[in-house]
Amino acid sequence: MRPILVALGQFEPRVCDKEYNIKRMEEQAAHAAKSECDLIIFPEMSLTGYVCRDLIYKLSEPLGGPSIDKLERIAKEHNLHIVLGMPEESGARGIIHNSSVLLSPTGVLGAYRKMYLPTHSVFEEKRYFRPGYEIQTFDTAIGNIGMLICYDLFFPEIARLLTVAGAQIIVCISASPSGRRDYFETLTKARAIENSTFLAYVNLVGVEDGLQFWGGSHVLSPEGSLLIKGKYDEEDLVFARIDYEDLPRARTFLPTLKDLRPELFESLREKVSKL
Repeated sequence: MRPILVALGQFEPRVCDKEYNIKRMEEQAAHAAKSECDLIIFPEMSLTGYVCRDLIYKLSEPLGGPSIDKLERIAKEHNLHIVLGMPEESGARGIIHNSSVLLSPTGVLGAYRKMYLPTHSVFEEKRYFRPGYEIQTFDTAIGNIGMLICYDLFFPEIARLLTVAGAQIIVCISASPSGRRDYFETLTKARAIENSTFLAYVNLVGVEDGLQFWGGSHVLSPEGSLLIKGKYDEEDLVFARIDYEDLPRARTFLPTLKDLRPELFESLREKVSKL
């Protein structure tokens, strides 16, 4: 497969203003398309902003809703794959997921629903969202893509499962406040190295109800090398070229996948069930 060009669309959404946020995504998508980009990634909850509280029930949409229709047209017009974050209403009305949605030039390919919902300190996601239960990869024209969201990075089993399921790149969208920057810069590198896979991390910027998001979106190689990094604390659009032919070389040099011990996972399951 040929190398692909990935764009990180780091921007500051307006809280609860889907029309504005789609416009900003379209602007960045149009700019990325001029560089013959294959995939553009936007942050967690980029459709609505992160701190929407009870308005989230009004703002949520199913994957066939009007906002996704507009974004499908953008993907088709610019011949792009798009990843974005949104409050997704499930088939049961009033049940909402914090989702990462993957679009292609031919339509919606699917969504990943955030599994780990932080509900501590300044976070209250379990109040609004139902956790996801399915880990899957998406086999696309630009490679096999796995997705996770923000706090999911703290749980290495998700990235591991995506990798053994065939993911060539893991896309993590995020709404990380500035106080957590060191955590995320450490964890993204660890997830890339331990799985010998590409990892793209895209974070919000701006301030929402006192939470300042630090940006710093970046792409890591399968060896953990930094391929590109966006600015801290301001909007940015940066590009990284990814060559999947680097994967077998990296996995020969550091054979973590070959050396996996599956019996340890069963032991972990047993011990965690007794906590």
